[in-house]
Amino acid sequence: MGINTDVIQILVVDDHPIVLKGTQALLADIDDVEVVGLANNGMEAIEMAASLMPDVILMDIIMPEMDGIEAIQRIVDDNPDAKILVLTSFITDERVFPSIKAGAMGYILKDSNLDELVRAIRQVYHNQPCLHPIVARKVLLDFHNKPKLEINAERDLTEREIAVLKLLAQGKSNQDIAEILVIAEVTVRTHISHILQKLHLHNRVQASLYALRQGMIHLNGEQTVEN
Repeated sequence: MGINTDVIQILVVDDHPIVLKGTQALLADIDDVEVVGLANNGMEAIEMAASLMPDVILMDIIMPEMDGIEAIQRIVDDNPDAKILVLTSFITDERVFPSIKAGAMGYILKDSNLDELVRAIRQVYHNQPCLHPIVARKVLLDFHNKPKLEINAERDLTEREIAVLKLLAQGKSNQDIAEILVIAEVTVRTHISHILQKLHLHNRVQASLYALRQGMIHLNGEQTVEN
């Protein structure tokens, strides 16, 4: 059990009523997690994300009216700080990569046990990427197989940007980073934007995975180096 005393408010999105109710029932006994909304498709997810402002959104991928990938993109467009955890049965490349590029912070399978699900929710809530090991390997392999862009963090990033990247990889929020580095939160956002541009990455999840590949964190999100 984590030491966090905050209650994490969850929006669950799935087109199967049994999955919705089952997930809600499973999480009902977890002290620091509360399901505050249930959505049946991507359109409902967008509306409820805007009205409820949940801490974490559990998002299915295959749904009618609007799939999870488009819903993720639109939710993140409206709220870049949205924390979305994909919960799906699919682990194919055409589902995994678009979900992460759209802005999902985590990707786990529906056959995960309750402990794994709760751990993933808590990690995403604390700005830590949480990927099923198979998904993490797919993403890292994809990074390795991309055409050479001559990306080198030590060369292409400033010292301050490297410091921000290391803290981001440790799961620190923008506010945490600002306090640690004694800079304004808006400055942190600017640094992260520059990091993504320079490293040719889409979002902070990919930035964390880049840091993972560089040995800054383990697959489970644990810190391996100090700032």
